[in-house]
Amino acid sequence: MVLKNVKKETWIRTTVLVVALVNQGLQITGKQILPYTPEEVANGVSFGLTIVATIWAWWKNNSFSENAQYADEIMKGGK
Repeated sequence: MVLKNVKKETWIRTTVLVVALVNQGLQITGKQILPYTPEEVANGVSFGLTIVATIWAWWKNNSFSENAQYADEIMKGGK
């Protein structure tokens, strides 16, 4: 098995998956690896998704003024 050229994102996804699976298995047996209540986890996930959505929405080019919209058209090759 060769682990060359494995992307960082692949390692992150794999690690998160393993932690989630171990945590799920321990919860089934009545133990907890993560010391958080389900409500705390839900709130954390919701907060994280809100942050990601906010950054993603404002990362895009938000052209509100007429001049900015005109510049977008020029940039796209129109007008």
